[in-house]
Amino acid sequence: MPASELPSNVHVSQHPCVLAKLSQLRSQSTPPKDVKALIHEIALLVASEAFAKGLSSAPGPTDKTPLGFDFQSHQITPATISIVPILRSGLGMVEAVQTLLPAPVPVHHLGLFREPVSLLPVEYYNNLPNHASSTGGSAGPSELAIIVDPVIATGGTCAAAIATLREWGARRIIVLSLVGAAPGVRAAAGEWSEGVEIWLAGVDEELTDRGMLKPGLGDVGDRLFLTIGK
Repeated sequence: MPASELPSNVHVSQHPCVLAKLSQLRSQSTPPKDVKALIHEIALLVASEAFAKGLSSAPGPTDKTPLGFDFQSHQITPATISIVPILRSGLGMVEAVQTLLPAPVPVHHLGLFREPVSLLPVEYYNNLPNHASSTGGSAGPSELAIIVDPVIATGGTCAAAIATLREWGARRIIVLSLVGAAPGVRAAAGEWSEGVEIWLAGVDEELTDRGMLKPGLGDVGDRLFLTIGK
């Protein structure tokens, strides 16, 4: 889908390695071990593109190299960041984001599923307390929340997660996903257009009557955890 047909806060990767790896992930013949690795690798590439635009660098304290030379260190901003995987398939993308960030950040989990008849989101788990600061004690909601969820289908789950994080007090949200259906991506992007940026590896045009992307990736949770969906 041409980028001009998507909202301005939606970004679809054109990285050739992302496109090739996404094709491998779509294939039904890709074994489970490779599915896990491909999700990690694609998430790493997409997150790298997102963070190049969504994070900034600020001067840190002066440090010394092993040879004793002084140098100016740099730290990323904003100062408080959280990773928010949507259970359960979002767990497959967490490590990629942690790998890129130079310091550990809190991971807060949201459990959401689509009711099979209405396809509307239902929240069954929410772990969004005031997280502990790096110096101990209590800190408020993160300035930046990073939602990780491999698939945006109808957009209802993503939009619900955005609404929950906004109510929690996050000032900005980055959504990292592998594939989204165009109507669902538009719906999610419109939930809080001024505060959300969505980054994807690819966009599909269609949904099946069961709310699955076409061609899509299949059920990512089942492929990751070797289970059979209900």
